[in-house]
Amino acid sequence: MGSGVRLQAGTFTRLNLFVDTSVWSLALRRDRQPTEPAVTFLARALADGDAIFTTGLVLQEILQGFHGPKAQESILARFAAHPLLVPDRHDHVRAAELRNTCRRQGIQVGTIDALLAQLCIRHGLTLLTADRDFERIARIEPLEIWQS
Repeated sequence: MGSGVRLQAGTFTRLNLFVDTSVWSLALRRDRQPTEPAVTFLARALADGDAIFTTGLVLQEILQGFHGPKAQESILARFAAHPLLVPDRHDHVRAAELRNTCRRQGIQVGTIDALLAQLCIRHGLTLLTADRDFERIARIEPLEIWQS
């Protein structure tokens, strides 16, 4: 676990929370009130001014799930307040190792999920997710997942 992370602008800061695409997607929906506990926790963390980090992959996945210029503007405005973690070579190598370790244990992990898990592990982040796949990773890797 490092004490800081390299951000886009090259500054270093302490981290505490990484929000996965699954939670952002539920939180940004306007067609129904989210009931997922992770979404409620995200709203509280945002209101309290907690440090919330993301990465370009999560931003890209969110943008791909919503359509139209107004939706894109709204998402970009919301994400502007959250620094992006920039994975380096070590993160990609370690994510491949994590994925291979999981596969040997009979756990299927996608490439993006492996990288997100690696970023959380490396920087000591708690992962806020509604995706149960990460729980399987956490059984064999030191991934901290928020529990309601």
